[in-house]
Parts: sequence; structure tokens; C-alpha cells
Amino acid sequence: MAVIGILGHGTVGSGVVEVLLKNGSGIEKKTGTVLTVKKIFDRKSFPDLPYRHLFTKDAGEVLDDPEIDIVVETMGGLEPAFSYTKRALESGKFVVTSNKELVAEYGPLLQKIAHQHHVEYFFEASVGGGIPIIRPLKQCLAANNIYEITGILNGTTNFILTEMCKNGKDFESALFDAQARGYAERDPSADICGFDAQRKIAILSSIAFGQKVLYTDINTEGISGITKEDMLSAEELGYVIKLVAHAARTEDGIYAMVSPIMLPLGHPLADVEDVFNAVLVKGDAIGDVMFYGKGAGKYPTASAVIGDIIEAANYQPNSSGNAIMPDEVSATVLDSDQFAHKFFLRLKLKDAKGFEKEIATCMQDAKVHIFKNPLLAGEAGVFTGARKESELPLIRDTLASLDNTAAVLNVFKVSE
Repeated sequence: MAVIGILGHGTVGSGVVEVLLKNGSGIEKKTGTVLTVKKIFDRKSFPDLPYRHLFTKDAGEVLDDPEIDIVVETMGGLEPAFSYTKRALESGKFVVTSNKELVAEYGPLLQKIAHQHHVEYFFEASVGGGIPIIRPLKQCLAANNIYEITGILNGTTNFILTEMCKNGKDFESALFDAQARGYAERDPSADICGFDAQRKIAILSSIAFGQKVLYTDINTEGISGITKEDMLSAEELGYVIKLVAHAARTEDGIYAMVSPIMLPLGHPLADVEDVFNAVLVKGDAIGDVMFYGKGAGKYPTASAVIGDIIEAANYQPNSSGNAIMPDEVSATVLDSDQFAHKFFLRLKLKDAKGFEKEIATCMQDAKVHIFKNPLLAGEAGVFTGARKESELPLIRDTLASLDNTAAVLNVFKVSE
């Protein structure tokens, strides 16, 4: 039997308790493991819950209880989550977490502390919600030299962009809907600014490439500047806009970024909608393999947490499939300007025919599309050839200075 203490009874923590209470007998039949929740730490009170007797407002009742074998940290943030996690590991308790911020910042250190005390620090739920991805990178794909990871790693932003694309909502309305459904926090900045995906791609690339990738080194853009007109323009051209996290290993270092990208409709990630996430992994032996599932919501993430709880409960030294996060030497994360992209610029025009003539003289490799959708009347889209990001300001200025350009409305990277 494994005795569990939970730190934090928010969205994920409550989901863990509910799933364990609902499916505990089934888990026992499948795994032979009895999982019992003894204490739940939270500073709030929950007098109406049937398991209200399990709550405590003293974290020490979880961290210092010798009967508790496994501590589940679902508090989020760096403090006090880091201090509590460190204390639990130093007490010889296994720790399971869904906290991607903590894993991205202190994962290697916490794993080192865990190993010094003959336990493990598990973090499958920190990336991809309910998608099993970290353990497959360690086990199923261990024979491969993985050289590229591309994914939609944030269910909240993917829901917002889907609502804008499929239902014609503007950004603010789609965000409000995401908050009403519990997909987005009251302060949604970690999601919509791309920071959540930034931390997740740092975790995945560190494990996959065997080098510590600092999330702060990853060039990151969010989605708050995207409009429903951007979505309409992409649709007319056979594209969809997604927030994509990407990391690739090169001879010179690791290229990593998080950015809104126009994906062609045939791309494997183009059909990933709503709160679903997907991770496309490329390895030298397996080729392309994709992991797909719900990336937001209490129960998908709780599923991943409980998978790690079961792993901890059945832990045997030297046989665990837990992924190792590298430490000490950080990877060289290459400047984004070392790589070229095709770009798409959406413009408001004064005169379409005059614009096409003008651009032919200043950007010979540009492709121009005059939009037919009446909601985009008087607008055009321009695709550039492969350009470095540092060239983009000059391109914008050049297009803006043309006699028949009224305004440059937005710019996106374009995927093949």
C-alpha cells in the first residue's frame, strides 16, 4: 500500500483526489497497488466535500508524517513549492508533480536531491496534460537519436485559437470563454504570452537532447496580437494559425522557439483543435511519431499525475523509467536570427493593382494574394522568401512605404 499526501487542492490536486476515489479499486486490480490519500494541504477550507476530514492548513502534516510515502505537489509556482518539494525529498519521500515552472527551473537539482536520498522526482504531468510523452522519450524512444521536437503544448491557447478560427470570435471573447470553462486562469499571461509552452519545450528538449536547455534562453512570442481577420486570411490561403513550440538539435547548438505560426492544412499539427495538445518527435530510427491528447483540464492532468504515483508506488532502484534531466552544463541555445523563415505579412491597401506593380519592383521573390473574402476587403497578403528575423523590420518598412500600402496589419512565420 502507498500512502499519499497532496500539496494543493486546486484544479489538478482536486482532480487527483476525485480520480483516486472513483477509480481506486480499478487501479488496484490493474496494478496490485492500493493508493490511499491520508492528508491534503491547502490554505483554503472545503467544508462541503465528502473528504473534508483529510484537509490540513499545516504543510508539516504532509511533509513530516512518516506514514506518507508519496507527496503530490500540485501547488504551481516556485515558492513554497520548491521548499516543500526539497523538504519532502530530503525526508525520503517520493514526489510527483504537475508543476512545469518548478521542473523547468529546478528539475535537475530536485532530481539530484531525490537520488541522494534514494527516491525519485516524477514529472510526467508537467508537459502535455494527459499525454504520456516524458516516459516514452526515456523508454520507448531510447534507441533513437532524437533531433527535433515540434508541438502544440498549451491547451488554453489552442482552445482560444480554435474558437477564433472555427467560430469567428475575437481574441478577448475567446479568452473569456476559456476562463469561463476553467481552461484559463484569472491571470492568463503564462498561457497567452507563451511562457507555459516555453517551459514545456525546455523540459522536453532537455530530456530528448541530453543537454540542459534554459527556458529563459528560448525566444518566445504569445497570441494576444492575433485577430479574427488574421484567422480569415490564413483560412483563405489554406493555412491555420497555431502557437507552436519547436526545438531542433544542430551541429552548432539547439534552436528553440515558441511562436504563432501559419501551418498548411496538410501539416500533422494543423488539425489539433480545442484543448488538445500534440507533440511531433523526429528520431533517426523511428522517423516521425506523434503523441496526441487533451492538454488542459483537471482530469487529463490528474491521469498523468496518478500514472507517476503508480510508478512511485512500484519503484525499484535501477529499474525506474523516470526521465533524467541533465544538469551542470547548459546547452547552447542558438540565436533565432541564425535561421531563416518564410514570413507572411497582412496589409491594408489603397489600390490593389498599383500595389502588385510596386511590389514586383522591390521584392522579386514575394508572392501576393489579394483577398476575396468581403470581410477582408481592401487587404492583401504577402509571402516572402526565406529571410532571417533581423531582416523583418526592413521588409515591414519597405512594404509600409509603398504608395499603395495603407498599413501593415500583422506578420507571421510560415511553416512548410
